[in-house]
Amino acid sequence: MPTQIVVAGAVIRGSALLVAQRVRPPELAGRWELPGGKVAPGETEPQALARELAEELGLDVADVVVGDRLGDDISLNGSTTLRAYLVRLAGGEPHPHDHRALRWVTAAELAEVDWVPADRGWLTDLASIL
Repeated sequence: MPTQIVVAGAVIRGSALLVAQRVRPPELAGRWELPGGKVAPGETEPQALARELAEELGLDVADVVVGDRLGDDISLNGSTTLRAYLVRLAGGEPHPHDHRALRWVTAAELAEVDWVPADRGWLTDLASIL
């Protein structure tokens, strides 16, 4: 079975990072993550991330500018790999469509966030960028 790639966006504005609070599954509800989702067949990773962020944050796909990779891949289980990219918003204001809440955090606040376990692997990279 091929590996499923899940892409996450480190949306940065100034010196703050956008984090999203999960609604589901129950074991992750209330915890915070970088928003994103699965890469569909025929999509590139940047295309998938732009689509997912547009859907999840109520943005125009044209306003989501996907940049360089962030940090290392994170293996979720034997069949899923989580991969992060830096993202800039060219326009629009993000709103929580698939999440309980959104918030902007600074480098100093990263350690205080109740992260989903997988996203903790990028905290050092995020802190150095912010």
